[in-house]
Amino acid sequence: MDKNTIIGFILIFAVLMGFSYLSRPTPEQLKEQQKYQDSLAWVQQQELEKVTAALAAEREEIDVLENEQVTDSAKQARLFDIYGSFGAAAEGEEKLVTLENNLMEIKLSTKGGYIHSVHLKEFTNYREEPLYLFEGEETDFNMTFITANNRVLNSSDFYFEVIPNSDLQTTLRLNAGENKSMDFVYTLHPDDYMVDFEIVTNNLQTDLSPAMRTLDIQWRQKIRQQEKGRNFEERYARLTYKFTSDDVEQLRESKDDVKNITNKLKWIGYKDQFFSSVLISHDSFESSKLESKYFSAGDYIKEYNSYTSVPFNIYDTKSVGFNYYFGPNDYTLLKDYDKTKFEGQNLELEKLVPLGWSLFRAVNKWIIIPIFDWLTGWGISIGIAILLLTIIIKTALFPLTYKSFMSSAKMRVLKPQVEAINAKHPGPDNAMVRQQKMMELYNQVGVNPMAGCLPMLIQMPFLLALFMFFPSAIELRHQSFLWANDLSTYDSVIHWDTYIPFVSQYFGNHISLFCLLMSLVTILNTKYTMDQQNAGQEQMPGMKLMMYFMPVMMFFILNSYPAGLNYYYLISTLFTILQTLAFRFFIDENRLLAKLEANKGKVKTKKKSGFMARLEEAQRQQQAMLKEQQKKSKKR
Repeated sequence: MDKNTIIGFILIFAVLMGFSYLSRPTPEQLKEQQKYQDSLAWVQQQELEKVTAALAAEREEIDVLENEQVTDSAKQARLFDIYGSFGAAAEGEEKLVTLENNLMEIKLSTKGGYIHSVHLKEFTNYREEPLYLFEGEETDFNMTFITANNRVLNSSDFYFEVIPNSDLQTTLRLNAGENKSMDFVYTLHPDDYMVDFEIVTNNLQTDLSPAMRTLDIQWRQKIRQQEKGRNFEERYARLTYKFTSDDVEQLRESKDDVKNITNKLKWIGYKDQFFSSVLISHDSFESSKLESKYFSAGDYIKEYNSYTSVPFNIYDTKSVGFNYYFGPNDYTLLKDYDKTKFEGQNLELEKLVPLGWSLFRAVNKWIIIPIFDWLTGWGISIGIAILLLTIIIKTALFPLTYKSFMSSAKMRVLKPQVEAINAKHPGPDNAMVRQQKMMELYNQVGVNPMAGCLPMLIQMPFLLALFMFFPSAIELRHQSFLWANDLSTYDSVIHWDTYIPFVSQYFGNHISLFCLLMSLVTILNTKYTMDQQNAGQEQMPGMKLMMYFMPVMMFFILNSYPAGLNYYYLISTLFTILQTLAFRFFIDENRLLAKLEANKGKVKTKKKSGFMARLEEAQRQQQAMLKEQQKKSKKR
């Protein structure tokens, strides 16, 4: 990593920090927003406490009823007193109903009518076991509704009757008497991860409260650890949600988080690094409370909870519609839903795949992903696809790389003249004179010392876009290459079980070979580049040490990152070294110097660029200020 790259990083960081500073809200706006959110949260909390109290009272009645020795007829009477016309469904036996297609198998529970488990057939976890997104007590789904006599009922308390429709569709029916029911209809489709879920009410106008305007939903799911790198997987496991008319947002991934949302939501997604469970409303979710709980150890990495509601009218014969998505976080697959099943709805499910900020996401979206999909479509190994991707990117950026190298070469061949200037004007008092003389020299021969910086800056979005792409690319999952068994996680050649404070938490209990090789090659490239770019100029104190410090830090930072990312950085750096050697071989520096010397007479009459003019003016002003300070110090 050379000086131009460092400057590029600094410029990008400065632009981002400046944008963040200018776009942040004022303290008054933050205060008003917090006040508004606090008041809404208080109202929602009061409503939640009322519902909880009502449900607790009903549960207490049920417990008393179960403990009492009563006749069947008396028991039924009490159940109908508690549950109204739904009393007959308060007793039963839980059964599991299976629906499956070529991609997944889901099991439905008759106790509560919810999805009991989801098995993705084409995937396994890091232990090579069948991959279940959840199973049994790892999930809950409940709908709350109010009866005509103002009883608050829970769908999870009832036993549903199974009404099989076809191999891919089943209706779970909550009976409320003759020709009265609430149906949960689940439908799968061939070769699809999407599940249709409809709630259909039949003749319940006199059984449900006319004051009902919504169906309240509670949805909970524990997120299993599916990948080998737990700490890294935790960074990508996030409760994600989309506003109906706005962007996709998420809760914090590194700690417990709760958010009360008053705006309407289109979908709520429970995701880990490579898989998601998403609940999509055909209409919208009303005010919602979303919770994310973080687990530092154990079989689970997160637990997500959602408390929300959907519009409901007992007099409307139209069903309440949802869709579940249970499947991989595959960018192309998720994006295609906006063109097929949900055309015109702009779901943006592909934003479940984190590809970086807008600029980097655009590079991934329009350049990296299409090329990578094209390469993997050949049926070649992922390792070869990454190699070819590197060659394509390096070839496309070759003109910029060449321009940056030529700028460095011009500075290098002028090194003797720069050293002569330094020798003629030695000492710290002549620093400004030396700088001015060097700028005059560069202007005479037509060299811009900053010309190599812009090409490097243009290449940075690709570097950072790929930094986001590889950890999110499910195509790398469980794909082996060379010594790496799984390119989507680290390739540990040395590992240990002992917990070491700070090291185990951030570095991990392992050493990644691809990361180690990448860091060593980067250090060699840094040394070679610094030797070649030494143009005789004075460098900032500590710059040389900083150039070596960066690759070392990269080793500690990237040791737990996917082997595919470190493999890309390794071969990319090797290609950079080969390009540099080729440039040195084919470019005649003596001829280049002669050409620059020939420019001296031509460039003298050429108008200076605005940048060079401003730079020289700043130098003159600084030199004048320095002389003034020296005069004042002599008078003292």
